[in-house]
Amino acid sequence: MIRVVLPTHLRRLAQVGGEVQLEVQGQATQQSVLDALEASYPMLRGTIRDQVSHQRRAFIRFFACEQDLSLDSPDAPLPDAVATGAEPLLVVGAMAGG
Repeated sequence: MIRVVLPTHLRRLAQVGGEVQLEVQGQATQQSVLDALEASYPMLRGTIRDQVSHQRRAFIRFFACEQDLSLDSPDAPLPDAVATGAEPLLVVGAMAGG
């Protein structure tokens, strides 16, 4: 079971209160987790990544085990602690401005 923590606005959109638990088929990667997330919560399609290119949206970041995974390949394996459910994958809405 993979644990995912969404930012507040996406939790509201998906109508979930806390972290989401997902069953992921095969290896746990950003791609497979997001596929499972969008399959379980179709209202999130297009909010975290582009629906056509599957590229991460510019102001969305991924963190796990105190590491920024945002620039990792979407097909790279997630850390073992995330794959086993010991640690969550954090989806964070980045802020910009000056």
